[in-house]
Amino acid sequence: MIKHLIIAVGAVLLVLASTPLHAQEKLHLTLAEAEKLAVKNNPHLATATLVAAASSQVPAEYRSAYFPTLLASATGVDAENGTRLAAGGLTNPILYDHVAGGITVNQMVTDFGRTGNLVDMAKLRADAQNQTAEQTRADVLLTTGQAYFGVLRAQAVLQIARQTVETRQLVADQVTALANNKLKSALDASFANVNLDDAKLLLVQSENSLKAVQSQLAAVLGLPGGTSFDLAEEPMPEPLPDQPDDLVQQALQNRPDLKGLHLEQSAAEKFAGAEHALHYPKIEITGATGLVPAGNSEVADHYGAIGVNINIPIFNGGLFKARETEARLKSQAAMKRVNDLEFQAGRDVRVAYLNGKTAYDRLALTEQMFNQAQSSFDLAQSRYTLGLSSIVELSQAQLNLTSAQIAAVSAKYEWQAYHLNVDFQIGALQ
Repeated sequence: MIKHLIIAVGAVLLVLASTPLHAQEKLHLTLAEAEKLAVKNNPHLATATLVAAASSQVPAEYRSAYFPTLLASATGVDAENGTRLAAGGLTNPILYDHVAGGITVNQMVTDFGRTGNLVDMAKLRADAQNQTAEQTRADVLLTTGQAYFGVLRAQAVLQIARQTVETRQLVADQVTALANNKLKSALDASFANVNLDDAKLLLVQSENSLKAVQSQLAAVLGLPGGTSFDLAEEPMPEPLPDQPDDLVQQALQNRPDLKGLHLEQSAAEKFAGAEHALHYPKIEITGATGLVPAGNSEVADHYGAIGVNINIPIFNGGLFKARETEARLKSQAAMKRVNDLEFQAGRDVRVAYLNGKTAYDRLALTEQMFNQAQSSFDLAQSRYTLGLSSIVELSQAQLNLTSAQIAAVSAKYEWQAYHLNVDFQIGALQ
């Protein structure tokens, strides 16, 4: 009984040991699930989101200038009573021994719009940073989709390669057997084995390609590089419109990078306005009060004062003028960048549209080519079996069929990937 139990356990362990590791790690995903995983794990998107969150705090930093500042002070002085400061400043306060504590309040009355422009500038830049995060998200979704369809294509090509090896192995075995019985020539057997080796080479290349694209998809999703996938097929997208003009308009309205650049240009204008406000006065109210619990009798036991401070810029060597000019030139440069990106967006949409249309047209052409290649292979195989043709005709039919099969599955997934790129270029991939 124990002997049988040991044998059974050994058999189970042998089965487990022979099970490939990657089969245990296979991950079942749809495209929507893959996109959700990528958005959750991708470090570039996480970085962009955190930078956008940090930018949202800048308006509050500038807005703080509208509120009063309150400063508490405590001072203790051990001095030579009755003396004055003789150097280091224009004021000459009398020095006495004392200990004092008090508060100082400062409130800006107006800086003639400088703070307001700075707050608006910060808001616009924060919004622009949010658009940058949206653009990064779209980049991640595009990369995820392309890798997803790349894996599906590689899996389909691998399946074709396996079927091709099986088919050519059968033909090679049949031809070799006939050649051994002197019913076919050794040249026929040689041709059949060359085709078989070519199929095995395709199988090796397909396995390597699948591992490569699976690594790319795993990297986008933030998963270990050895992860293998079982991906669901996605429905075929609708054909593209007859003309790309409407798509170009959608891109100009919806692309996050364009929105962000428009916001940056507006922010540059606000900053130029803030720099212009440096030429105007700044008015503040300052008040101070406190107690002197201990000190020389010459020092009162409390103090208090309030005043208005007006700073009027008169001359600073042209600093403010240069700063305003710099800001306005940068605003003009930002507008030129907006115009340049609009031209680039239009070009990118049209190129993506043409690639998509070509990929869609290839669907029908490759399907027709596959059907013809299948018919040619069936006919060539029948003719060769009946002795009506040479092995060269059959070999060429095998090669044509394999190429047509690969072209057909490639056209399917390339169309889906190109359509995804069109969505990205028009700003619809969010």
